[in-house]
Amino acid sequence: MINKFQNAIVNKEFLITAEVTPPKGGNPQRMLEVAELLKNRVHGVNITDGSRAVLRMSSIAACYLLLQRGIEPICQVTGRDRNSIALQADLMGAYSLGIRNILALTGDPLKAGDHPQAKAVFELESVRLLKLIGKLNDGFDINNKPLHDGNLELFPGAAVDPQSNSLSGLQRRFEAKLMAGSKFFQSQLITDFDKLDQFMNHIAVGCDRPILAGIFLLKSAKNALFINKNVPGVEIPERIIKRLEKAEKPLEEGIKIAAEQIKSAKNICQGVHLMAVKKEDLIPQILDLADIKALSN
Repeated sequence: MINKFQNAIVNKEFLITAEVTPPKGGNPQRMLEVAELLKNRVHGVNITDGSRAVLRMSSIAACYLLLQRGIEPICQVTGRDRNSIALQADLMGAYSLGIRNILALTGDPLKAGDHPQAKAVFELESVRLLKLIGKLNDGFDINNKPLHDGNLELFPGAAVDPQSNSLSGLQRRFEAKLMAGSKFFQSQLITDFDKLDQFMNHIAVGCDRPILAGIFLLKSAKNALFINKNVPGVEIPERIIKRLEKAEKPLEEGIKIAAEQIKSAKNICQGVHLMAVKKEDLIPQILDLADIKALSN
């Protein structure tokens, strides 16, 4: 069955997705309240899977809770914490619960998170995870043995970093994910739209897969400096930091910056992926300011 997200891709709509963090604990109330606010504003709500290697509720369980409320989930799955048996079991379980959209990720290193003593697995990184999803969709497990109780029909996507310093490495990794079956790409936080344009015109050109630019809500200059220090591969320009420093209300300025970036992305790629950590309730305001209307049901 084609879902809202896939349907929007087929119809060549400008795609809007947003990221929501599952709870740390058994009460999903805040996550669900935030997701409800996004229900008619985005084509899909990403649920993270241990982002930054920080413990959170299972992304599959959280996605199922969204589905029960008619909210389209994009389930992030990483290879960091599971071996191939566990990954296959989880993907089959996710499919049986009605989850279709999967973002296949390698996963952040454990030393970055709150359980540095935990044991990493990394049997499958993102490209091999994509290939595994393709096998399951074709009705076979990783060892080419048939799935006697039915194949899956998952819709896999992958991450991409258009701001990578190595263009050859970026191209090689992007093409590997294309060949492995990725149907869509969500990018890391974008601050350099010239690099995004270069990526779209020299690497992603003709790939016929939507690229969604990562847009991050910066809350203050301090927040921007923290990201520059702690998030690998991201460099928020000095001009944006200065703009936030000078603003009387930095959060409002951050909302304006995010809206401007959405407008820039609209001229370059096929969609945006919004990240507003702990301020997801402001995403509708950002979209309004960017002249992105509510979705029709």
